[in-house]
Amino acid sequence: MIKLLAFEYQSFFSFLNIFSYITFRSGAAVLTSLFFSLIFGNYIINKLSYIQPSGQPIREDGPESHIIAKKGTPTMGGLLIILSVLVSTFLWADLKNNFIWISIFTILIFGTIGFADDYKKIKSNSSSGISSKIRMIFQIIFGLLITYLIITNLDPKISNAMTFPFFKNLIIDFGIFYFLISIFIIIGSANAVNLTDGLDGLAIVPVMIVAMSFALITYVSGNIVFSKYLLIPYISGTGELSVFCGSLIGAALGFLWFNAPPAKVFMGDTGSLALGGSLGSISIMCKNEILLAIIGGLFVLETLSVMIQVVIFKMTGKRVFLMAPLHHHFEKKGWPESTIVIRFWIITIVLALIGLATLRIR
Repeated sequence: MIKLLAFEYQSFFSFLNIFSYITFRSGAAVLTSLFFSLIFGNYIINKLSYIQPSGQPIREDGPESHIIAKKGTPTMGGLLIILSVLVSTFLWADLKNNFIWISIFTILIFGTIGFADDYKKIKSNSSSGISSKIRMIFQIIFGLLITYLIITNLDPKISNAMTFPFFKNLIIDFGIFYFLISIFIIIGSANAVNLTDGLDGLAIVPVMIVAMSFALITYVSGNIVFSKYLLIPYISGTGELSVFCGSLIGAALGFLWFNAPPAKVFMGDTGSLALGGSLGSISIMCKNEILLAIIGGLFVLETLSVMIQVVIFKMTGKRVFLMAPLHHHFEKKGWPESTIVIRFWIITIVLALIGLATLRIR
């Protein structure tokens, strides 16, 4: 919005030209979403606490410490994240850019699915929300719609293709099958973040790190000079996604202010599905889907731990982990919550460095 207004009066006030720079607006987006969270955070949390006198229902089969320490903490904190992102994006992004609107649509849709799940948990005072089948059906439907919107806004030469890190010219066109791959990435990313969100601050910092990485990736992929230098596909318009990523970063920082141990609020499925779905769609728009799996490797590990646990238990009746997802396994082994969280943050930072290094090692 501000970019459009600045463009109208740029001929009269030359200093307004600064608003045309993506880097400036991305930085402004970080600060705007951060300050919005800090200003309105307590108000939103108080409202959530008022309508949730018992707080988020805690899993009865979870670690015993959760039943005591986390009882009464409200959920649906993802509403604060989504509002912060939307306000910041509307202010600083180029609203003529279709990729921005796809990102807004994604965070709203997956946030709504998560909200319905959280609401059902609160209403029934149970850790079980809407049925997994219904949730998956809606995710597939909207994943298909988001994929269609993305592909129709990309160059047909690369719309159904995937690039591979470490290889200079390895680009594979999957044709119509790319729809299945894209849906899997969006849904997988959304649910992977959801599974990781089990400890105070555990999911939000890795989300922020991934968003920071993709703020850089989308910027260079949307810049014809940098993309040519780094040998990655140039995709016109994706640079503007840096502003959206900036909004995610600021919103994550603001939420962490209230989610830091001991958490005053949980993001719930409202936040985790919205954030994960957004990151998945961004990776598709800039054609760096595999980099998402590398940089967001922590989310992949958490998801794999659940899959391995379920498959092996059904086959043998034995458990590989003391409890899944993976962070609960280490809790059961006696690791303090803060130790698990910080070490998982470190793992994410290392994976982000590896992922960003692939931009040059080709």
